[in-house]
Amino acid sequence: MAEEHIQSKLKTLLKQQKIQLCNPPFTTDYEAGQQSMKELASTYASLLGFSVSDVESALVSVRSQAVKRGAGNNAYKETCVATLELNLPKVFRKDTKRNNYLETKLDITVKEVMNEIYEKYGLKYIKLILNGKILNPDKRLDEQNVKHNDMVMVLKVSEPERKQLMKEEEEKKRSQNESVKRTEKGFQILSERDGSDDPETTPFLEIADQKGNPLKIPSSEKKALILAMGFHEKGRALMKRKEYDVALCHLLEANDQFGKCDSTLLNTVDNYAVLQLDIVWCYRALEALSCLDDGKQRLQKAEQCFLKCYGEQHERLRLIKGNTGCEEVLFLRLYLLQSLLSYLDGKEKQAAQTLTKAEDLYHRLCLDPGKMTQLMSLGYTEQEARLGLRACHGNMDDAVLHINQRRMEKEEMKQREREKRRRRLEAIDTLVQLGYSKKDAAKALNQTDGDMDRAFVILLDTCRPSVATSNNSGTADSDPDREAKILQMEPCVETRGNVQLASQVILNQGSLPPELLSPSPPSSLSEEPSTSSESAGSGGSTEEDPLDVDLVKKVLEDIPKHEEDYLDLTLEEESEVISQMKSYRELYYYYYYSS
Repeated sequence: MAEEHIQSKLKTLLKQQKIQLCNPPFTTDYEAGQQSMKELASTYASLLGFSVSDVESALVSVRSQAVKRGAGNNAYKETCVATLELNLPKVFRKDTKRNNYLETKLDITVKEVMNEIYEKYGLKYIKLILNGKILNPDKRLDEQNVKHNDMVMVLKVSEPERKQLMKEEEEKKRSQNESVKRTEKGFQILSERDGSDDPETTPFLEIADQKGNPLKIPSSEKKALILAMGFHEKGRALMKRKEYDVALCHLLEANDQFGKCDSTLLNTVDNYAVLQLDIVWCYRALEALSCLDDGKQRLQKAEQCFLKCYGEQHERLRLIKGNTGCEEVLFLRLYLLQSLLSYLDGKEKQAAQTLTKAEDLYHRLCLDPGKMTQLMSLGYTEQEARLGLRACHGNMDDAVLHINQRRMEKEEMKQREREKRRRRLEAIDTLVQLGYSKKDAAKALNQTDGDMDRAFVILLDTCRPSVATSNNSGTADSDPDREAKILQMEPCVETRGNVQLASQVILNQGSLPPELLSPSPPSSLSEEPSTSSESAGSGGSTEEDPLDVDLVKKVLEDIPKHEEDYLDLTLEEESEVISQMKSYRELYYYYYYSS
């Protein structure tokens, strides 16, 4: 990355001095003017403090890029053949100092471009990414806003096994694209279940606050949010296995799903900010320098969202949660990525200052191994110990109290969920005995937050029971109205009596916006999008498709059991990034000697 840093500094100087390396005396008939280049390298080396040989090498690369771009511009004007700069996977870069280009028409499909890349570089199973978006293979380049001189990231995906014995369609099912589709299908099934079936056999998801209280969100918003969280959890699971290329595809899909949510929601939850961090962390791991500008924009979004959700001094987070220790790991990654991007942008002083801030935070977050061992010897898990110590800033006694309190809260939440499920199933059974279908009963109860009287009125107005009755049964207890502050919004999985929590969301101002909390109820059951598992083909009256059962089982495996799993970082990767940044000699002076 030192080469890119020097190039960035040189491009700034060249622009300031209005020097164009593609013109004489630096380039004549497409050949380099050796003497002029050497003189310029000597001048810039003294200005920037780099060796003459390093500056000359970087100038050669910059000149080559300028000449290539100039020739490409002329060709594009005459023939409409565009030039795309390719950011190939590291193992396929034959010469790390030379850029890779592809000349192509823009009115062809992405699939045709992928075939050209395969012929030229031997990369068969790939995805193309432009500005953080995966290009659709079946659409044309110009339809997806691909332009001349754009930089495109080439992402290698998993290669199907026994490809010589498989047909193309069978290969796709084992590819990364199929993994994304299976994840989407699994969470789509879960998003359409309403919990009316026995969770012992039919797991479902619902969005709840940190106390396990369900939040009422419009159906379309809820489905998009569940898909976004689902893709995000899958991507995080892949990141833990260091499968960053596959993880990036899932994270970008999560980003697209978040885009379908109301902008008010995106401005009030920190899930979106964490997702941006995870995407740029994958860029870093894949050395996707072509995504530099996209990375800057994502980090800006993340930082702005954190400020809105947590407060400038984390005062909102502290007020609601009682501590801020665990969330500080997010800021550690934010500072490290900001430092790295500043360095690559030629801003070494800014990079060094941010790196100093990151390293100070890193040392505060590092835990005493002895305390970790003591807590684990008391029967706490490694994750509980790490999160507890960070929440309590290393105080072991406070950590024990914190962990026990969290365990007690979880157990109370499980008991509430079991009781709520029992009451709900009893209410559905009562309405079914009155002659209504299970699906209609579940939908009516969804609309009335479990109030059986009101549900019965809706059923009288919209449905005709198969058995006439005038009996108005007793009501199930409905949750009281609450204006208390909400800290977390989480998808909760209920299966075999266990609540598995995932994807913490911190809400701005401690509450959901009114338009998200109080959607207008539909005028009839038929006008409301179905959320019951029956209507999705997996209700209690029909046996569920074994393929759907398998899909749901697979996607649930990636939902962590601890609601703060995404904050549970060992800091091994962060330590490596700090060491890498400190190894760049251009940062040495600013890091160690600047005030």
